[in-house]
Amino acid sequence: MNSINLEIGDYIVIIAYFLVCIFLGTTTKKSDDNLTDYLIAGRAITLPAFVATLVSTFYGGILGIGEFTYRYGISSWLLNALPYYIFILIFAFFFAEKIRKSELRTIPEKLEQSFGSKVSFFGSIMIFFLTTPAPYLLMLGVLVQMVFSIDLWIAMLISIFVSIVYLFKGGLKADIRVNILEFIVMFAGFIMILPFCYFKIGGLEFLKSNLPQSHFSLSGSHSTLYIIVWFFIGSWALVDPSFHQRCYAAKTTKVARNGVLISLFFWILFDFLTVTTGLYSASYLKNLNNPVAAYPTLADKILPQILKGFFFASLLATIMSTFHSYLFISATTFGKDIMKSFPRFSNKSNYIELSKAGIILTSAISFLLPFIIPSVVDMWYTIGSLVIPPLLIAIIFSYTSKNYIQKKFILVSMISCFSVSLFWFIHGNLKNSENVSRYLLNIEPLYPGLGVGIIFILMGLVINLVRNDKHKI
Repeated sequence: MNSINLEIGDYIVIIAYFLVCIFLGTTTKKSDDNLTDYLIAGRAITLPAFVATLVSTFYGGILGIGEFTYRYGISSWLLNALPYYIFILIFAFFFAEKIRKSELRTIPEKLEQSFGSKVSFFGSIMIFFLTTPAPYLLMLGVLVQMVFSIDLWIAMLISIFVSIVYLFKGGLKADIRVNILEFIVMFAGFIMILPFCYFKIGGLEFLKSNLPQSHFSLSGSHSTLYIIVWFFIGSWALVDPSFHQRCYAAKTTKVARNGVLISLFFWILFDFLTVTTGLYSASYLKNLNNPVAAYPTLADKILPQILKGFFFASLLATIMSTFHSYLFISATTFGKDIMKSFPRFSNKSNYIELSKAGIILTSAISFLLPFIIPSVVDMWYTIGSLVIPPLLIAIIFSYTSKNYIQKKFILVSMISCFSVSLFWFIHGNLKNSENVSRYLLNIEPLYPGLGVGIIFILMGLVINLVRNDKHKI
């Protein structure tokens, strides 16, 4: 990865940003004496804080967006934005208030309430993988590596330390306090860079004359089946624990619902800013060796001192907000929802300490995963394809009448859904290293897994319906 040309003023801005984050997080009131306080901030989040933390947490893949837009143009919006808008609206109107009214603390608690401990345990495993902060650690590592010209693994270790130092003490409260700063910085950075793009590079005509036509096609060069997979991955919004966690933590049901709707407005705005900046990077930076660095390299070329440092701080803020939030969720899923299934660790007084141990475990896994899957987009695609379908099935049914289907069919559906997709994925990657037509029957792994899962769900619905009819006779 090429280094960038920063001056002393840029370094001062970036280091100041890190120090303010650490200050805000570490000065948060201690939350490790009460589980509800530690996990969901005492259910006291107001509307402004709700919006700031949700928006910043759910938009961490900024370098991935840059990579995707550099390669494929505005199809990045079709695949990485529009599907999420649809499912976010569904979440706001059909789930947000129900989640807050449940008075629970985690998704696995809801699964256990509806379908029992086995479904809850398997769901916890899925959530642990879904919320792995590995893609965001990779992006943080790439940025820190560019800034300080150090090895990637050292950059990732630095990123881990700066991002988690305050989670041990403050829990979700500390997470949210830092999120509020990150929300402000991430928007300010991208609002600031676009005028420089326009006046130093050019307007729409420049983009049209310096980009391939496919960059202005919504579908890009992607197949229909590939696009549909990304549409299903957009349902991530329905199962994402950060949505549920913030709704559990909201002060009222109206804060939960309205907060999600207002957040959608800010995501739409930020998508416009990031995709437009991505198009400028694709038009101005020809033959970039690593498109993950599209935004940083563009900033290095067109921004003056101090403003360059501020834009890098905005990139760091966008990624860090998701990294430490997902790290916290993944760690607490391990500490509370997974470990409680083992009798030795079922004592509620251990959950906070186990969650702190989960922070270390999750950090270690996140550190190793980027060396196995070194692409942010590939990590999103892989995790989304394997984990979202089984969670989607369980969570949707948990908020409908549990009498529709027996819990054993939910469990079988989840396990079979994940197992088939995993087999499809492993077979395709072992058999062929090429990305084109590598899977069995040229079908992406999500489809067979989801199909098998739906078959078991339909079987359960039919059997339950027949059983109920017999009882009526």
